[in-house]
Amino acid sequence: MSIIDYFLKGGPLMFPILLCSLVSVAVVCERLYRFRQARLKDPLFLDRIKEMIKDGKVDEALRECKQAKNPIGNVLARGIEKSHYSGCCKNLSEIEKAISHAGQQELRELDRYMPTLATIANIAPLLGLFGTVTGLIKAFMVIQQLGGKVNASVLAGGIWEAMLTTAFGLSVALPTVVAYNYLVGKIENFSHEMQDSSVELLEVLHEKQIV
Repeated sequence: MSIIDYFLKGGPLMFPILLCSLVSVAVVCERLYRFRQARLKDPLFLDRIKEMIKDGKVDEALRECKQAKNPIGNVLARGIEKSHYSGCCKNLSEIEKAISHAGQQELRELDRYMPTLATIANIAPLLGLFGTVTGLIKAFMVIQQLGGKVNASVLAGGIWEAMLTTAFGLSVALPTVVAYNYLVGKIENFSHEMQDSSVELLEVLHEKQIV
């Protein structure tokens, strides 16, 4: 039998499992694309920004941070703007708050759709189990109607068809869990990079006695 035949024999709960699969693939592809864009492509980016600030080229440093169009660049840009162009008291705590707020915004963007992926990883096997249970109930109802006069092959056929939903549910959940953990690891890496970059920026600003 083809995969379509197996799918159809699994019953109506195969369709929500299929929907979970499609959503999972869409979310993973979208997040991978977003993370690819967010990646810091130039390893010397931070060193260049620090040198510009030390040389007094603040406008140039801010412009380069904005042109980077990645989380680290956005966070650094917010810190530079706060320290130079906000018009408020230029103290370290205020700039730290601005950088922290910008970092939280970037992390929320990176974390988008991740709860959806976690939900799919949890409900896909449960949908499969639910389909198996309902399938077994139907199979045993038929056995009861026949007065228990059912041979082993008929019983086995009903059981394996009922268990198809569990198999499909697990086939969706397992790769989704792997993808989720991989993406969470990427988000944590972005978070550490933003924190490290923020600390280095604050050190440079402090050295220049700007704050």
